[in-house]
Amino acid sequence: MLSLWRLARAAARRVRRLPREAADALGGRHLGEGARSDRLYLAILIVTPITVICWWLLGQVTIVMSPSIEAMVVRPDPGPIAKGDYVMFTLSHALAGAEPVSVTKHALCMPGERLNMIEKPSSVSRSEWDGWYFCNGVLLNVSKPFARDGMHLPHLLWAGPIPSGLVFVGSPSPNGFDSRYFGLVPLAALTRARRLL
Repeated sequence: MLSLWRLARAAARRVRRLPREAADALGGRHLGEGARSDRLYLAILIVTPITVICWWLLGQVTIVMSPSIEAMVVRPDPGPIAKGDYVMFTLSHALAGAEPVSVTKHALCMPGERLNMIEKPSSVSRSEWDGWYFCNGVLLNVSKPFARDGMHLPHLLWAGPIPSGLVFVGSPSPNGFDSRYFGLVPLAALTRARRLL
């Protein structure tokens, strides 16, 4: 308890010295020379536009936190959504967490295209089944019966054309959380995106 008290006192002394150190940093060429207001104004003139530009840029892009998508940074890109486009949407699902999350995926199978899911015995567990998803006969991905934490992952059962206004979204990653598990997504809920990084 005593060492915690000493640490708090040392931190308080350091915080009290910060204004003096900042004044010295903006001051003359020698430590303790005193603050020069012209240097302060120059620093404000340089830092303020940079801060405003960074704030504006951050509002224009989305940082993709999921390793299942090959993009790290995307931005909205107005226009009609085509097969293969990056799409962003808000997902509310128990496996994604208590709060809705922003998700970036690919539009993999579009309205009117034929989506077929074939169940095969799982390579992970003999008592489970994997879903193999095909769009117009092309393999999109395979579902897994369990998440990394061991939670059971029920998969989408589907065979036939995708109805108007719905899209199958996903990624090339076998570990992605996508339409294999949460189902088709309304086209109206998607925002087309462009990869920046």
